[in-house]
Amino acid sequence: MKKTWIEKYNQPRDKTIKILDKDFADMKAGEKMLIATPQIINNYVNQIPSSYLVDMKTMRKDLALSHNADVTCPVTTGIFLRIVAEFAYEQHKDGKTNITPFWRVVNPRSDLAKKLACGPIFIQKMRALELD
Repeated sequence: MKKTWIEKYNQPRDKTIKILDKDFADMKAGEKMLIATPQIINNYVNQIPSSYLVDMKTMRKDLALSHNADVTCPVTTGIFLRIVAEFAYEQHKDGKTNITPFWRVVNPRSDLAKKLACGPIFIQKMRALELD
């Protein structure tokens, strides 16, 4: 049976720092790469002030700096951001009002936004609410 987003979010994971043995994406061999967790991503997103937007590249740089790494893995960061967003949206559908504001990081025009259960329109709506 497929895991729920809540189960994926709560799955025990530890952050990992790995030395890259070859160039990968925008990272170079020899750099220390952080592989975060959904909880680390969630904590970061929750610290973004209302009406501020942070792009994925900035989030990855900030996470690397705060965890004594040079870079953050773009692949796992995207996966874990999706887990955080879907988890938060499930909470929203359950009537919770204090959810992780993932719309501050997920660009409504991104491929990720199109994959999310909430869709790009929800992200645009939440961004607009914060600007009012």
